[in-house]
Amino acid sequence: MFSLSEVTSLLERSAELIRTLEQINMSLREGKSLDISHRTLEAITGFKAQLESLLQGRKWRNAVEHVWAFGPRRYGPNILLNSVEGYQRPSVWQCLDRGVKAGEAGAQAAVIRDLDNSIVSGFQLATLSGPMCEEPLMGVCFSVEKWDIQSSAPPQHQDSLEEDSISHGTLEDSKVEGSSETLAEGTTDRPLQARHRPGAASADCYGPVSGQLIAAMKEACRHAFQAQPQRLMAAMYTCEIMATADVLGRVYGVLGKREGRVLHEEMKEGTGMFIIKAVLPVAESFGFADEFRKKTSGLASPQLVFSHWEVISSDPYWVPTTEEEYLHFGEKADSANQSLKYMNAVRRRKGLYVEEKIVEHAEKQRTLGKNK
Repeated sequence: MFSLSEVTSLLERSAELIRTLEQINMSLREGKSLDISHRTLEAITGFKAQLESLLQGRKWRNAVEHVWAFGPRRYGPNILLNSVEGYQRPSVWQCLDRGVKAGEAGAQAAVIRDLDNSIVSGFQLATLSGPMCEEPLMGVCFSVEKWDIQSSAPPQHQDSLEEDSISHGTLEDSKVEGSSETLAEGTTDRPLQARHRPGAASADCYGPVSGQLIAAMKEACRHAFQAQPQRLMAAMYTCEIMATADVLGRVYGVLGKREGRVLHEEMKEGTGMFIIKAVLPVAESFGFADEFRKKTSGLASPQLVFSHWEVISSDPYWVPTTEEEYLHFGEKADSANQSLKYMNAVRRRKGLYVEEKIVEHAEKQRTLGKNK
């Protein structure tokens, strides 16, 4: 089993290189002549080799060769795989083939299936706005396994369009949305219909079918994502604190109240000061410094620096099912669900639907008058 966070980190670090790769492929498809530097080719070769070394396992065999696109914005930390049997299209790594020239690449681009770009555009939209709180996805891989366009001519000139079979394997995912920490694969089949104008050709990649296919692909990706356990990713600060032994307990109290986690603590040599390093969610950092100074009477002050994105282990959609869980967490079990709290806060701020009751256990108000 490979490390999910390592693959996501590699894609994040290589964002500029992936953007360069996409620009090169776009120029080759248009038949333009490019002079690609030897240094750029070496960087792309190294990136591909790293990706192959990380994606290990039976399910990921030859996955790197089937990469269709990266997203969102064509250079994000998510992958779209082309697993359609018998579907030939130019590889995203075609610039590494020294024998392929611009003219030959343009000829190869002619074999790209009609409406091919609509599938990629739907994937880009799905990864840009996830189903949990409409934030970008991170570390998710979608695989298109089947894609059919069946044209018929019924009396009302309606065409039955596309059946997308999409599976996604989660690499990992706050607000940037994500997924389970363990690799999983799910498949969702959604037969969808679209109507053509009378006499319209299905090969019209800029016609009404194109927009409908983009929407169909986006919804199929969202449903495939929701078929697996979902997780939020929270932005994390690294917090460095210098404090005396007198206020050490208050420091830990403030960090614990705000979901902070102490990494290590050490005493500075020759002084009575302790140096504490911790991580703190960005969502919990508002007003943190003021509260910190008040609790410690100004004897300690934190220094916050953005560090990384971290998966929140709790499931925002979890509800108690067993008798032991009911006894331990109660009927609702939402008071300690950190990810649900973050998700609802983002959805409420964006004006999205939040499933909650405004009034709990309402009773009729009684007005007690004073006896005279």
